[in-house]
Amino acid sequence: MTQASISPEQDDEATVRPIAIVAFDGVEIIDLTGPMDVFALTNLGLQRAGVGQENAYPIQVLAKKPGLVTTSGGLRIHADSAYSDIDDGIDTLLIPGSPDVGAVLADSLLQDWVLAMATRVRRLVSVCTGAFLLAETGLLDGRCATTHWAYCDRLAADYPKVTVEPDRIFLRDGLISTSGGITSGIDLALSLVEEDWGREMALLGARYMVVFLKRPGGQSQFSGYLVSEATHRPDLRALQMWIMEHPAEDLRIEVLAERVAMSPRNFARVFQEETGMTPAKFVEKARVDAARHFLGASNHRIETVAVVSGFGDPERMRRAFIRHLGVNPQDYRARFGLQGLQPAPIATESYDAAVRASLTAF
Repeated sequence: MTQASISPEQDDEATVRPIAIVAFDGVEIIDLTGPMDVFALTNLGLQRAGVGQENAYPIQVLAKKPGLVTTSGGLRIHADSAYSDIDDGIDTLLIPGSPDVGAVLADSLLQDWVLAMATRVRRLVSVCTGAFLLAETGLLDGRCATTHWAYCDRLAADYPKVTVEPDRIFLRDGLISTSGGITSGIDLALSLVEEDWGREMALLGARYMVVFLKRPGGQSQFSGYLVSEATHRPDLRALQMWIMEHPAEDLRIEVLAERVAMSPRNFARVFQEETGMTPAKFVEKARVDAARHFLGASNHRIETVAVVSGFGDPERMRRAFIRHLGVNPQDYRARFGLQGLQPAPIATESYDAAVRASLTAF
């Protein structure tokens, strides 16, 4: 890594960007520690590169009062200061979430403080259900936002002035950024590092953290979004995993019904009751997710991607992309594809592994 790739034209003062992360009882630990580690590892990477200040991202954890805060998993973390004692000097303010939205909204004084700080920080960020706190303050009114896929319907219902985009890892609307479930806060933090220090530093952070892929915010919350409703039928969950690992197979309803030993009619009824969508719609969504992966991970021809993702021909894939994403495959690749890749055998094994890892998290 060379200094030339990491914004050497900025002076030291401009490259010190203090990070403040809010903590409260019931906070989801990875919402807090995931982004924290991204910034801490960036500090380490910059020190090793000999660029900027020794501590480019000073990090402090703020709570109602200094001391221990109990996370949703029971682990206790130490807050450095009371948020009420801070009124300036923050570059990026990060609001993590909790599995219990009530815990996010429990402190009205915190809401008032965040609202006041919104005009004094360069960036305001939420992870997972932290978006509910921003919405409660009115800061998301008229903006686009996302949260964990399991809470998107509630966010949209509770705050109708917010345009909720459920199928996003993260998105940025002006100075406010929101991210999806838990680990997507890592993706968002990496994008902030890329904004500050360039792509090479962000990729270095991703490699340090052994992140499967530094995902752009416009990509979906991956296959977990597809299995959000199949919580009571292990046979259907296993079938969904098989579909997503084999998008190019014959996935007609008769074939799928046979795999779970049901009649096609009964299978179609049970599948829709459990997942909220028809088998055909799930198959199409799974194939769109597969095509997204291949478009972003290789420079293979569109025709090849259409075949390996199960669409068979580019026109069928194009129509599916327009329906689900509002863009065609070429535009999707132009926005989210990795530059400079040379055609190579498509690594379906890595895609299968990512699907399995995503599903086993539920």
